[in-house]
Amino acid sequence: MNNKKLSIINIVLVLVAILLAYLVFDSIRQPVAFENSRRERELKVVQSLKDIRSTQTLFKQTYNRYTANFDSLIEYVKTGELPIVNMVPDPEDTTFTKTINDTVGYIKVIDSLFNSRENFDINSLRIVPFSQNEQFELQAGYIMRGGLKVAVFEAKTPYKSYLWDLDPQRVNNLRAEQEDLEKYAGLKVGSMDEPSTSGNWESL
Repeated sequence: MNNKKLSIINIVLVLVAILLAYLVFDSIRQPVAFENSRRERELKVVQSLKDIRSTQTLFKQTYNRYTANFDSLIEYVKTGELPIVNMVPDPEDTTFTKTINDTVGYIKVIDSLFNSRENFDINSLRIVPFSQNEQFELQAGYIMRGGLKVAVFEAKTPYKSYLWDLDPQRVNNLRAEQEDLEKYAGLKVGSMDEPSTSGNWESL
């Protein structure tokens, strides 16, 4: 075998070795990149769900119920006000255990919740981050617990909504894994079955 043929074979072997090395590297890189992107996105989706929970909590304090309508929720945040209550001891109480609640003013709901959030847009409350402008699914109603009617709400979004442009096979695997565990395949806060305002990320 002449030197020319040996050189060609060596070049081919080097190229094959480079290709194999790349395939090994890529097989490690892809799942890491997917998980990094997923975690980055879920941080923002979770923050949005926390914002929905906070606004629903104040809405319920005002109206004694939750709402399944984002228009109502956003309008409440824009225009609603919360009393500023000053608690002082009751001068007629000799046990020093009673207080008098004195309303000394009001604060706007939006300032109470989001005053420290720079460039926060309340109109985006309904939109799932990283989605194709999709909205969170929002429900509200009542369930019976211990003979009492209890107000409940739930806000959620599936994996496919905010991971839509990532590796579809990995997204499907993630969904199937949660469904096998009989868990919601996505992120959610609240529940229409239990009097809970917890997020499913909090139990991970």
